[in-house]
Amino acid sequence: MTNDQKRALEQLTGEGVRFHYPMHRLTTYKVGGPVEAFWEAGDLGTLKKVIRYLSTAGIPYGVLGRGSNLLVKDNGIDGVMILLNGSLAVIDHNPGETHVWAGGGVHLTDLMNWCRQHGLSGLEFLAGIPGTVGGAVAMNAGAFGQEINERIETLQFVLPGGTAVEMNRSELKFSYRRLHMEEGRLVTKASFSLNRDTPEAVSAKMSGFFKTRKRTQPLEYPSAGSVFKNPPGAPFSTPGAGRLIENAGLKGKRIGGAEVSEKHANFIVNKGGATAKDILSLMDLVRLEVKRAAGIDLEPEIRVMGK
Repeated sequence: MTNDQKRALEQLTGEGVRFHYPMHRLTTYKVGGPVEAFWEAGDLGTLKKVIRYLSTAGIPYGVLGRGSNLLVKDNGIDGVMILLNGSLAVIDHNPGETHVWAGGGVHLTDLMNWCRQHGLSGLEFLAGIPGTVGGAVAMNAGAFGQEINERIETLQFVLPGGTAVEMNRSELKFSYRRLHMEEGRLVTKASFSLNRDTPEAVSAKMSGFFKTRKRTQPLEYPSAGSVFKNPPGAPFSTPGAGRLIENAGLKGKRIGGAEVSEKHANFIVNKGGATAKDILSLMDLVRLEVKRAAGIDLEPEIRVMGK
């Protein structure tokens, strides 16, 4: 960005924008170089104005969420990373109804706790995923045979031109770990259709899913969750990504501070002092060895950003 563009961004956002911000503070991998500008958007009106300006000026931008499915390269990111906050991170619900509106910036942990308190069931499988509603929707987050798109009624977006639109579930296209949408479109709000249950029952389901995660996943180390998508046909006609990596003898394989987890082979963890280059090099090695051993090309599930 030029100095004029930075000044224009400051005028649009007020004091909420920070320049040359270290991304390792904002991602669950705890790695990555700086982003040109980091901004916390607190309301829809200002967000629309900023997106309109960035699109017109040709400045790249993206939404951060909790940085839980993101690997930022060591040289950092050009453009602006946006965190949805304020009125874009609230939960709304009419008493007696079973559908819930949640802002794109709502943490999944907060949504889970809210559903437990109000006795609304259907999203318990998300328990333990360290993301936001917007991020979970954009990647069609799923676990234990369920996906978030199965509960979506309506989505609100901000388009690259700065206008807000709503789309019903019938107008949306989802596939495995993906919501199909144009580049630059941001998920700002989601409406979910849930089921009435007791707080105790919802809590028990959440606890069961979380205990399974804790037992099978290396939650004690920084990571970005599952690194690779499961191949088509998994787990029936084709082994899942974790099994393929394990069968290739890669559990415990290490480059620098990055390691293929001994607990779950589809996790590459930061054992301390890892760089993005370490993680990317290990990802490349895993793909090469799985291709050699099983003839299958693994596709990354995490987003890789940066120069």
